Amino acid sequence: MNRVFSGIQPSGVPTLGNYLGAIRNWVPLQHTAECLFCIVDMHAITQRQDPRELLANTREMAASLLACGLSPDRCVLFVQSHVAAHAQLAWVFNCIARLGWLNRMTQFKDKAGKDREAASTGLYVYPNLMAADILVYHATQVPVGDDQRQHLELANDIAEKFNHDYGVDFFPHVEPLIQGVAARVMSLRDGTRKMSKSDPSDQSRINLNDDSDTIANKIKRATTDADLLPDNLAALEGRAEARNLVGILAAVTGSTPEAVLAAHAGKGFGAFKPMLTDALVAHLGPIRAGMLRLLEDAPALDTALRLGAEKAEAMAEPILKRAYEIVGFLARR
Repeated sequence: MNRVFSGIQPSGVPTLGNYLGAIRNWVPLQHTAECLFCIVDMHAITQRQDPRELLANTREMAASLLACGLSPDRCVLFVQSHVAAHAQLAWVFNCIARLGWLNRMTQFKDKAGKDREAASTGLYVYPNLMAADILVYHATQVPVGDDQRQHLELANDIAEKFNHDYGVDFFPHVEPLIQGVAARVMSLRDGTRKMSKSDPSDQSRINLNDDSDTIANKIKRATTDADLLPDNLAALEGRAEARNLVGILAAVTGSTPEAVLAAHAGKGFGAFKPMLTDALVAHLGPIRAGMLRLLEDAPALDTALRLGAEKAEAMAEPILKRAYEIVGFLARR
């Protein structure tokens, strides 16, 4: 069975875009592969975080993942900072990775912006920690979006250099896991931009903890155009907002955009939006209820994360120990 690793930052309650684009695809994986899903709070602090918000966001993310269908009996769900082996192997990888490799990382350039000198060193070596996240478990597959492919390539560069430098065949090659076409959900206010938690307008996104009235209000106010829906996808060219809403309905009903258009051709958005609202409420209502139930019992949620960390530690420690032996570290007696 393949070993799959994926991480998600605790940046607040996931959006519909996070759910349809990634989290929902993790659920079936836990039945076909050995899966580790990690809430990467150590990556989060590479940029300034309010400690109280980070703590709350970590619990909210854990509750969200469980409510979406991840099961502690089927996968290993844990918090990154609870397993010290991530940071320990990351230091070894800091000494393996080359400055030239990190200088080519486009995501650092994007996040650091114009004031590169003010960025944290943690943000700069972020890819080395990501490599450690994966390789400390000898994971062989990682579900990734386009924005993380470069980091995955770096993880393989680090693994290959470690193996070459020490004359071993220890760290495996990691493959990106492609799970078909992921739903790409755009902003409800601007169909050319991805739905994002960082957007200053809460009206631009559906959050997984939004209640039915909030969802209805956001869909009602979502940007559209005055044209009727066509009967084919090609006719939506240049209509980004219309295409986005059609795609959302298809994703939450298990359909396709083509089938949605065939069923609703000739309708205006005054008729289409209420149907979309009903579909979203029906699909997300149980997730919201599950989240609220889990968050009401923080000790039980923390216990689930502790047990997940213990499973992760048991998997990581032998790999870290062997990596230390290869490097030449004196074993602690």
